[in-house]
This record gives sequence, structure tokens and C-alpha cells, in this order.
Amino acid sequence: MHKFGNPTTISRSMYATSDSKPLLSIESPKDYLPYILMFCVAIFAVGVLRYEGRVWWCQTGDLSPWSWNIWSTHNSQHVVDPYSFTHVLHGVLEFWLIGLIFRGVPVAWRWLFAVMIESSWEIAENSSYVIERYRSATISLDYFGDSIINSLADITCCATGFVIAYKLRFWKSLTLFLTTEAILILTIHDSLLINIIMLIYPIEAIKAWQISG
Repeated sequence: MHKFGNPTTISRSMYATSDSKPLLSIESPKDYLPYILMFCVAIFAVGVLRYEGRVWWCQTGDLSPWSWNIWSTHNSQHVVDPYSFTHVLHGVLEFWLIGLIFRGVPVAWRWLFAVMIESSWEIAENSSYVIERYRSATISLDYFGDSIINSLADITCCATGFVIAYKLRFWKSLTLFLTTEAILILTIHDSLLINIIMLIYPIEAIKAWQISG
């Protein structure tokens, strides 16, 4: 008997596709279309972020490619920071969810959907409302929005996470997801799941624990 709730059935449905083409397979000119659209989506996001007043790279003028101190004003201003890993997990999570909802759609187009979702989030995340929400409800007290280079890097991290989930399959990518969450919790007292909880329903006990670390 077929049971959709079976974990094996669910994991297989994420990898189901209407064709047999692997990701990045180019057999005809039309196969370039989802990748061209990904580039266009990223460029559109850059335009919107610039219109919102985001700086290109670090509001303090430091052009270092990374920043590891989540408490400093450099957080979310450089190419890589600890939260880059949460954006990789965005891609893993989006691969699972998009695969469940659009199981018959070719994987290249699902990848485009993931980039569109992440780009939309980067635009929303840098709105005045979400910035203030971060500052009031989470440990990001000095958060004033992302730089454009950081947002582009976050989109790239998400796209990378999608590919990782595609390559590793469900159980290995789940192990990666949980391991990354655990490492982030231990090192910076934050993670993707904690971030979601604190944005939606802030818990003072969690915030106090994060700050005490």
C-alpha cells in the first residue's frame, strides 16, 4: 500500500522529476533559460536593494571579505560571516519543500524557484520593518541591514545549499542540516531554526541565553 507519510516515499518525491536531465545538463538552447533567469533575478534583487539604500560593501568602509564577530557592526556587511551557513541551509530546506510541492518540475526550474525565494527574502529582510524586528526581537541589536555584496553572497549560499541537497540526497543532507545547526548553536548561540523562532515568536529565555554566551 502506498503511504505518502512514509519517510522513504517523501524523500523520493523530492527527487522526482518530469525528465531525466541532471542539474546543469545542457542539451539544447532552451536549457539555458532557467540559469539566465537566475542571473536576472539576482540583478533585479541588487537593483531593489540599491533603491532601498543598501551600501555596496560594508558601511564602515572595510573591504575585508569576511567577518566572524556577530556582535560587531561588520556582521552582514561582508561576503562571508557565520550566518552564511544558515543561508546554505535555506537552500537545503528549499530543495526539500520545493521538491515536495513541485515534484514534477525539472530540477533546474526548482533551482530557479529557490533563487527567487531567497532573493525575495533578501529584499524583505532589508526592509525597515524586518530590520527593526531583528533589532527588537533577536540578538542582532546592531543590525542595520545587509550590504549588497552580503545579500548576493547569501543568495549564492542558498543556491549552493540547493545543489548540496540535490547531490547528497535526503538523509545525508538532513544530517548536514542538523550538524550545521548544532555547530552554529554551540559557536554563536544562534542558528536558522532559532532565528525563525525569534522572528516569529520571540522567547525571552532564548534571547537571554544567546546574550549570555
